[in-house]
Amino acid sequence: MNIGVLVSGRGSNLAAILKDIERGAISGAEVKIVISNDPSAKALRVAERHGVKALALVQGTSTRQAYGERLSRALVQNGVRPGEGLVLLAGFMKILSRGFVERFAGRILNIHPSILPAFPGVRAQEQAISYGVKVSGCTVHFVVPEVDAGPIVLQRTVPVKDGDDEATLSSRILRQEHIAYPRAVKLFVEGKLKIEGRTVRVGV
Repeated sequence: MNIGVLVSGRGSNLAAILKDIERGAISGAEVKIVISNDPSAKALRVAERHGVKALALVQGTSTRQAYGERLSRALVQNGVRPGEGLVLLAGFMKILSRGFVERFAGRILNIHPSILPAFPGVRAQEQAISYGVKVSGCTVHFVVPEVDAGPIVLQRTVPVKDGDDEATLSSRILRQEHIAYPRAVKLFVEGKLKIEGRTVRVGV
């Protein structure tokens, strides 16, 4: 299965997925292209170090719809096709157009640093601390046009400790992200995920 990864930042989740593919923990899959909206994103260097094509695709003055079309063309040109491939959002700080999401429906995964549906959107870790929760974590979910609202694949939790700030909680959650995201990708590639309404059934 051909995979395309959309990134904006340092690429630690990308690295975790690439390492699992390289060591055979995820078989039958290849990351064909990594695309970033930010030419300075460290994730592009991560891709290059692993021998994966890296592309900076800046939105600029394009509308969300037009940018979605450009992303779609770049993915298809590199073998990640609707109905066949898999698109991963790994810290991609852009909201995808409805057209893009519908074109790749059921084939886009995202990881979010909270236990959804709690604390969607940006600065989820800061939201969790401000709210005073005792447990946080991460969620891998399918992407739908509404932000952080798609069917949930899996979740992992961490304690929120006294004295935590955004940085310390983020670090604790990130360690769980590096476990959760590769596992979700493996399940998808192996055909073990089935969406039934809001529920994702995990096969054996």
